[in-house]
Amino acid sequence: MSESQGIPVIEMRGVNVTAMRDNLFTVVEDVNWSVAAGEFWVVAGQEHSGKSDLLMLAAGLMPPPAGSCQLFGSDTKNFGEAELAGRLRVGFVFQDGKLFNRLTIAENVALPLRYQKNLTATDVARTVEWLLELLELKPFADSTPDKVPANGCRRAALARALILKPEVLLLDNPLGGLVARHNQWLMRFLDQLWRGHEWFDGRPMTVVVTTDDLQPWQNARRKFALLRDKRLLSLGEWNDVAASTDLAVKELLATSAGATR
Repeated sequence: MSESQGIPVIEMRGVNVTAMRDNLFTVVEDVNWSVAAGEFWVVAGQEHSGKSDLLMLAAGLMPPPAGSCQLFGSDTKNFGEAELAGRLRVGFVFQDGKLFNRLTIAENVALPLRYQKNLTATDVARTVEWLLELLELKPFADSTPDKVPANGCRRAALARALILKPEVLLLDNPLGGLVARHNQWLMRFLDQLWRGHEWFDGRPMTVVVTTDDLQPWQNARRKFALLRDKRLLSLGEWNDVAASTDLAVKELLATSAGATR
C-alpha cells in the first residue's frame, strides 16, 4: 500500500500524452484517470492508439507536456535523483521485454538489484535464483535472450520488473504474440500478484495492463478503460464492457474469436 492512505498510486489530471518517438505528436488528450492501490486496470485500444505511450507516462518514464501526472502523490514533472525511490515503487514490463542481449537471463534479472541495492553477490544470486524458479526460468538462467523462446524472454522481463518488489506493476500488452498456454500461465500469475503473492509477503499489488484483445481479461473485479479517438474513456467493470454498444469495444471483444490460438 502507499504511504498515505487515500492518495491514488497513479493520478492524471488534464494530461496530454505525446508519442515516444515524436514528442511533438499528441496521441492522447485531456486524460483524467485515477488508479487506487490494489486495483487491476485493463486499458484497451487498437494498434497506434497510444497505449504504450500512456503507460510510459504513468510510470514516470516521461513527463506530460500538459496537465499533471502524479505517482504516490508526487508530480512526475519533478522527478529527479531525489525521487528515485518513488519511481522504483513501480515495475514496468515492455511489450518486447527490452532485455540486454549481451547478458544472460540471470544477469538481466539481477540488473536492478546490482544498481539499486547494497547487496553482496551471494545475496543477489540467491534472490535471482528464487525468482527464476518462481517464473520457471531456471533452465534458461545461463542463456542469452537470443537463445530463449519468446515466452521465456517475456517472463525474464517480468522477473526483472519484480525483483525490487514494486507496489505497482505496469505491463504493455503482455499477452501479445503468446500462444494460449503461455497466456493462461501469465494470467494466473498476475492474478496471484494482484491478490497477494508470497514473494511480496502476501501484499496485494496494483496492476495495470494494456491490450488490443479484451476477451482474455474477463474478470468481475477488474476495471476497464478504452483508448479511442485520442481519448481515454472509462468503461467500468466487465459487465459494462460485455454490454457495451460501442463499436470499438465490440471489435476489441471480437479479436479472440477471429484469431487462431
